[in-house]
Amino acid sequence: MAKIPCYLFKSKDITMKKSDDQSGLTYKDAGVDIVAGEALSKTARSIARETRRNEVIGDIGGFGALFSLPKGYEEPVLVSGTDGVGTKLRLALELGIHRTIGIDLVAMCVNDIIVAGAEPLFFLDYYATGKLNLEIAAEVLRGIGEGCQLAGCSLIGGETAEMPGIYDDSDYDLAGFAVGIVEKSKLIDGSNVKAGNVLIGLPSSGAHSNGYSLIRKIVDLRGADMKQNIGDLSLGEALLKPTQIYVKPILELKKAVSINAMCHITGGGIIENLPRVLPDHYCALIEKNSWEWPPIFNWLRSAGKIETLEMYRTFNCGVGMILCVDYTDADITLEILKQHHLEGWKMGEIREGPHRVQLRP
Repeated sequence: MAKIPCYLFKSKDITMKKSDDQSGLTYKDAGVDIVAGEALSKTARSIARETRRNEVIGDIGGFGALFSLPKGYEEPVLVSGTDGVGTKLRLALELGIHRTIGIDLVAMCVNDIIVAGAEPLFFLDYYATGKLNLEIAAEVLRGIGEGCQLAGCSLIGGETAEMPGIYDDSDYDLAGFAVGIVEKSKLIDGSNVKAGNVLIGLPSSGAHSNGYSLIRKIVDLRGADMKQNIGDLSLGEALLKPTQIYVKPILELKKAVSINAMCHITGGGIIENLPRVLPDHYCALIEKNSWEWPPIFNWLRSAGKIETLEMYRTFNCGVGMILCVDYTDADITLEILKQHHLEGWKMGEIREGPHRVQLRP
C-alpha cells in the first residue's frame, strides 16, 4: 500500500539529477503518483483551515495532528466514533456525485458521538483508491470540510492511500474518525430514563447512509430510472441526499433541557437502535402514525415489495435521531429545536416492560 498522508504530507521542492540508468522502474510505474498526492495535500490544507478551531495547535504538515482540550472542563470525557458510508458510495461513483458523500462521512461519526452529549472537536478521514483522481478526491474533501463546518469541528488530519491492485482505478473507499468532549457529570448514558419519559423524533434527510445494499438491489432489479421524480427530487438526488447533522441544535438544546437519552437511527432502524440506549426493564412505545414517511421510503417499500416490519428494522423511515426527555420538558424541547431550524415531534413514550420496542398503529 502506498500511503499519501494528504493532510500530513510535507511539500518539498526536490531537484534530483537523473541517473545514467534510464531503465529502472519508478513508483509511478507501479501505479502510485506521489506528485498527485502532494497536489491534493495543498487542497486539503486549504479546506482544513476553513474548519479550524482555536484549540488546534500548529499547522498541518506533521506526522501527528495536535489539539489541546478546551478550557472550562472539570472532568472532561473524550468520546470517539468511527464509521464509513457503506455502499452508498457505490451509488455516488455510478452517478458521478462525490461532494455529498463527504458530508455523509462526517455526519455518521459526529451523530454517533453527540448521542453521549459530546461536542465534536476534531475529525480525521481515510481515503483509499486504486488511482488518485485529483478532481474527485478534492470534491470528497470539500464535502468533508462542509460537514465539519456543520458540526463545528476541525478537520485536522487524514490520509490518502493509492493501492493499485486492491481497488479499480475509478474506485475509492472512505472511513472517518471523530473525537468529542463532554463534562463527566453531563454525560448522557440512558441511566436517567424512566417510565413516562417522552420520545421526540427528529427528521432524517433521507436514507442517510444505511440500507444501501438493499437499496441498490432494488434499483438493479427494477432497472430504476435515477431521473424519475420522487417527491420534489429525482431518485438519484433523493438517494444521495446527505445525512442530516444534528450536532448544533442538540448542543443548544442541552443548555436548557436535561436529555435522558439519545439514539442515532442507523443500520437496524428504530427497532435495533433504540434498545441500545434504554435501561433494562424499560420499553419504548412508538406511535407509527405520529409522522409521515418521506417519499423515498414509500418508493423503496413499493419497488422492493418490502414488508413494513423489514422497513423499520432496515431504514430510518424518516427518523434520524430520537431524544428521550421528561414529560414536562417535551414542549420546550420542540420549541428550542424549531428555533434552530429542526422540526421535531412527539413520537412515543417510555414504559416499564420487557418488549424493547413496540410499534403501535
